[in-house]
Amino acid sequence: MQELVAATSQVGACSHLATAEQRESQTRVINRAKELLADGTVARVLGWKAGDLPYNPEPAYFEKEEDFENFVYNGFCGANLSKYMIEASKLEGKTLVCLKPCDTYSFNQLIKEHRVDREKAYIIGVGCKGKLDIEKIKGMGIKGIESISGAEITEEADTLAIRTLYGEKTCSYADAMLERCHVCKGKEHKIYDELIGESKETKDAERFDGVAAIEAMSPEEKFAFFQNELSKCIRCNACRNVCPACSCRKCVFDSNKFDSSQKANADSFEEKMFHIIRAFHVAGRCTDCGECSRVCPQGIPLHLFNRKFIKDIDEFYGEYQAGEDTDSKGPLTNFTFDDVEPGIVAERG
Repeated sequence: MQELVAATSQVGACSHLATAEQRESQTRVINRAKELLADGTVARVLGWKAGDLPYNPEPAYFEKEEDFENFVYNGFCGANLSKYMIEASKLEGKTLVCLKPCDTYSFNQLIKEHRVDREKAYIIGVGCKGKLDIEKIKGMGIKGIESISGAEITEEADTLAIRTLYGEKTCSYADAMLERCHVCKGKEHKIYDELIGESKETKDAERFDGVAAIEAMSPEEKFAFFQNELSKCIRCNACRNVCPACSCRKCVFDSNKFDSSQKANADSFEEKMFHIIRAFHVAGRCTDCGECSRVCPQGIPLHLFNRKFIKDIDEFYGEYQAGEDTDSKGPLTNFTFDDVEPGIVAERG
């Protein structure tokens, strides 16, 4: 046990007990990043650094060898780093970026929209065995968390061991995963320069089941559902700021010509308008990365809006996955004679 703790602390994750496989994988990423920095291939590295708590690593740049003392990659590194590459593409030299399989869809979509420069990126595809949701763990009644072991999971380790102020607790790794991991698009990296680490299949649910359940509701039930969820919104803009598809230089909601620039909602209509308009703006471009729901401090399932549009697009225009490649045209920007007529919306009600 002491040996495990000591080994983990060397890579900046002293509150996690890493398995040999994961220690090796993380060390390989760090060593490769240092090599590419040293020989001038890249000018900086974009990854995750350990936070103040064992479950809150955050995106960070690493530019010097000593910076890597805080580098971490574990089950809590759910943040999609693709959007950070918009600004990184404007900097001198290449940026090494670590992308999980689902992140590469977002990066491809940003290439397609000319928001990132492929020549300015060196992509290391990192393995993924599902990312964890600390709110799910807390929702199980586990409070006062001091440390979590098992976040660096292997095929054989399916349980998280959690030390709390009130004693030792355990929970299933699968039960603590983010919703998006249960409906994972697949563990294939769609774009990369090299791959490091193994991935584990996590899909155990159908992607559109949640949307279908809402579609089955009566109009009154649907309205009540979203009224209840959106009434929690505090307009922190975290969903917009983290979304790779929200890449406008100035958002319409930041315009000082409208009341929407204020943080508080003027009324319940504006509360709904913000999220509905945002969902329309990313329709056909959303890769369903789930970042909007992951960062929402109020726990609003914002991905359901986007997933509804994805489901309708698939039914109207044929199955389409945004970000699967860098050159295909999206269904909403590519007219064909097989497209549905506008009247289909009215017929569906």
